[in-house]
Amino acid sequence: MLKYSYVCSMNTKYLKNPFKLLELRFIRYLFVGALNTLFSLCVYWILVFLGVHYSLAVFISNTLGVLFNFKTTGKLVFSNSNNNLIFKFFLVYVVIYLLSVAGIKLLLYIGTDKYSSAVIVALPMAVISFFLHKHFVFKLHEHENR
Repeated sequence: MLKYSYVCSMNTKYLKNPFKLLELRFIRYLFVGALNTLFSLCVYWILVFLGVHYSLAVFISNTLGVLFNFKTTGKLVFSNSNNNLIFKFFLVYVVIYLLSVAGIKLLLYIGTDKYSSAVIVALPMAVISFFLHKHFVFKLHEHENR
């Protein structure tokens, strides 16, 4: 349980220097996630533009994204450069791939175009992947969850 004075001092610290927010793990995850998402979406859009089927485009963009994301997420968000975690990290992306394809397929079924479908699916996938990375791949202890 956090003490009231600690919570108040935390809020004051962030008001005085908004860049201190980058010390919060979830905020860092959002910034790194935005970069990683932009990378994956650009790969997806280019592939779809070139005529690649959306499910293969998702597969390729997620696979290339995993290599880029592993280093940026591990190092910048969770302060962990352990290369042995790549298999767990990759498994998270298998789950994200399956959920992404299912989401895009559903959105295509209701009439959304392939490009917009990827954008709509990206936000829930980012939230799901954060929790999987935090609790399955990098397994933080409660005192490290800032």
